Amino acid sequence: MAWLVPVLVIVLIAVIVGIYLWATYNSLVQLNVRVDEAWSDITVQLKRRADMIPGLIETVKGYAAHERVVFENVTQARAETLSAQSPGAAGVAEGHLQNALKSLFAVAEAYPQLQASQNFLQLQRAIVDTEDKIQASRRFYNGGVRELNTKIKVFPNNLFARNLGFSEREFFEVIDGAGIAEPPRIQF
Repeated sequence: MAWLVPVLVIVLIAVIVGIYLWATYNSLVQLNVRVDEAWSDITVQLKRRADMIPGLIETVKGYAAHERVVFENVTQARAETLSAQSPGAAGVAEGHLQNALKSLFAVAEAYPQLQASQNFLQLQRAIVDTEDKIQASRRFYNGGVRELNTKIKVFPNNLFARNLGFSEREFFEVIDGAGIAEPPRIQF
């Protein structure tokens, strides 16, 4: 009978550890799924913006056909954005696209008749709306990454989280901070 107490204590400790591992694993899975969902939201908004850019280019081309280099830079930056597969690559591409869009809108400012074009104005509004959605999606994603990374790093989770297949995720940060310090100026 004296052996029963230590066995019960060991079983109780094993059950508590098991419940803790089960709860921690499930919360890590939930955070991981939330981060994946947030990244998906970002890619949807980046694709939406990228889909608008050819229309914007064509509209501006009609008024400023001689600005070929600007159009090529925007097209190249758009392609880079669409091909980005990770938050780091997307951050670099985002900086390049912001700089290219600034140049495009600077060209547009030089043509008053373009500024009055309904098509151009609608595209500008849609891009501004999409930029706002990208920023909101980015904040949501980075918040999820912060929660997941924190949960993975805290003790005692750091002892077993990596063994369960969880790793820290990369924040979505625009690499060229100077390129986005001032967003594209869009005047109506």
